[in-house]
Amino acid sequence: MERKVADPEKTTIPSPSVPPDITGTGTVLLKAQSCGHGEDLEWAIDTSGDALSSAGGEEFEVRWVGEDADPLNPRSMSKSRKWLAAWVVCLGGACVTCTSSMYTSTYRQVTAEFNVPQLAAVGGLSLYVAGLGIGPMFLGPLSEFYGRRPIYLISFSLFTLFLLPCALARHIAMLLVFRFLNGMAGSAFLSVAGGTMGDLFNKAEVGAPMTLYTASTFIGPGLGPLIGGFINQNVNWRWTFWVLMIWSVVMLASLYIFVPETYHPVLLRDRAVSLRKSTGDPRYRAPLEKMSRSIAHTVLRSCTRPFELLLFEPMLLLLCIFSALLLGILYLFFQAFPLVFANVHHFSLQQIGLTFIGIIVGMCLGASTEPIWQRNYAHLVRKHNQISQPEFRLPSAIAGGILAPIGLFWFAWTTLPHLHWILPVIGTTFFGMGTLLAFTGIFTFTVEAYPVYAASALAANSFVRSSFAAGFPLFSTEMYRRLGYQWASSLLGFLSLGMGPVMICFFVWGKDIRARSRFATVRGEMG
Repeated sequence: MERKVADPEKTTIPSPSVPPDITGTGTVLLKAQSCGHGEDLEWAIDTSGDALSSAGGEEFEVRWVGEDADPLNPRSMSKSRKWLAAWVVCLGGACVTCTSSMYTSTYRQVTAEFNVPQLAAVGGLSLYVAGLGIGPMFLGPLSEFYGRRPIYLISFSLFTLFLLPCALARHIAMLLVFRFLNGMAGSAFLSVAGGTMGDLFNKAEVGAPMTLYTASTFIGPGLGPLIGGFINQNVNWRWTFWVLMIWSVVMLASLYIFVPETYHPVLLRDRAVSLRKSTGDPRYRAPLEKMSRSIAHTVLRSCTRPFELLLFEPMLLLLCIFSALLLGILYLFFQAFPLVFANVHHFSLQQIGLTFIGIIVGMCLGASTEPIWQRNYAHLVRKHNQISQPEFRLPSAIAGGILAPIGLFWFAWTTLPHLHWILPVIGTTFFGMGTLLAFTGIFTFTVEAYPVYAASALAANSFVRSSFAAGFPLFSTEMYRRLGYQWASSLLGFLSLGMGPVMICFFVWGKDIRARSRFATVRGEMG
């Protein structure tokens, strides 16, 4: 059944209250000619919904037709356009996470100018990361009502704006408050960007862009001290924030130009609105418009369910602790590297920044191994009669659980005066590679093991790892001074070594554990 209407953006065509060519229930197609895309569009309408009392007839549900073939579906965009949008989002994530760590290079000047102890300056790092952990609790749900694009543009505009008071701060309290607000505003890239990748790419394609996104959010913190070291050794610390403002303005313009709305339910809602306007028939409805939940209820649920999952899902809790431990160690290094390389090797500030290249190289190497894990995943699926299991995503996390402790012990016992400085940097390469592989495996496993509650499970992970990343820098300096450089780093190695076998246990017995879970899903895997 087809009914031709003109472009809903240009022409309004009256329609009878009951379309003569749509009767009964089922799914029918409507065609619209040339809606600015140079080709006919097909809209799927599901007429099996409840009747609208105001219309006296049945609801017509608007859907995609042919999924990836629908010209208005983001997945039908050209590959180059999808990758351009993905790259812009990833660079935005790198900007936000780089802002967290670039600040660490300002400690010396900030403490001198404001006459405060270094711990007070370190609070600017912890509060920023705390903002990154809290923001996703409400920005994620808001994107489900208003779409990805408005959240990106509004939050990143605020992010850019909040950098200004940091650059102009006249006392430490002002700097700390706006660092926290900065983190909350920038957290959209930690709560929404992953969804954008899923909007643009189907399940068979999403592996590479998700790896790119994961890498960008972890390479960002490594870039911070590298860039900040050159800035703060040569000019006033306030230039750290001026440089970040320039970067964020460029990113904001790129988001506006190159990243369209990609959230499917919101796009279908816009299509339904156009149909109602063009036909005069109020019965055209998108799935999102049928939802009775309120924004307040959704935000409240998003704030409580992650803690419910952490309480009743020991499997998820252990995965969150492992990823949080690795991120906490990464942020602890922002304190440890200046101690080790300044006191042992007498490096300058910009030379200390360059030592983070080891972590960056390791993460890039980890991202480059993505095709290997994809082939391994496909092999495991074939081996199990084409039945996919979330545990098949864990081999990369197992490898990460091995490489990260190796890197930490290597770093610990090469921080000696008679050894060349390149040796501990090589050790951090192993740590960086292990961290990226562990996060990639944990994230993909979490999404597939908890498909119904994936957003809440990832929010739980974000909250726990942000808590560790915010807390570790506060005690790192004292820990290194009391335990010594070798044993302090070794303690971190032992902690990560204790978490490594957890990944192996989940790979072997994960399906049985999920079968007893209240929230995890076992879809056709038990047969």
